[in-house]
Amino acid sequence: MSPDFADSHPAALPIEQLLKHCEMRRGRRRGPGGQHRNKVETAVVVTHLPTGVRGEASERRSQLENRQQAIFRLRVNLALEIRCARDDSTPLSELWRSRCLGGRLAVSPVHEDFPALLAEALDVLAACDMHLTVAARALQATASQLTRFLKIEPRALQLVNDRRRSAGHPPLR
Repeated sequence: MSPDFADSHPAALPIEQLLKHCEMRRGRRRGPGGQHRNKVETAVVVTHLPTGVRGEASERRSQLENRQQAIFRLRVNLALEIRCARDDSTPLSELWRSRCLGGRLAVSPVHEDFPALLAEALDVLAACDMHLTVAARALQATASQLTRFLKIEPRALQLVNDRRRSAGHPPLR
């Protein structure tokens, strides 16, 4: 599971605050791409030190673009791997309430809000023992919207389905 994160999920932290707990390494990319790829350190690996979760990127020629992508991937990986304790009295975040209106959840998988929303959805599902309808009700969304949201990140759907199978529930489709 995870260390105790009292205030908020690390994927939901502002980037500057998250990076205070991270180590960033730069390096050369491997593979085809010519001289530029082999001479310039544009690859970026960001590691969240309290958890050891990493995000990396090397597909762009710009170190800045790779840094932004690595941080985004770190936040998604944190959302997938770290669970924060919740109970019935834990309120939904302002971010969730602003993105889930009338039971519909609106967010692009590349938007900076996506990792925080994914973390919250997975935390609520974990608190509800992977009962989709119970979690959807707690998240003020429909079960179909929650399922669609999880399908945006295939690793999230796989994680939920693995835990649902362990709990004796059928997988989500």
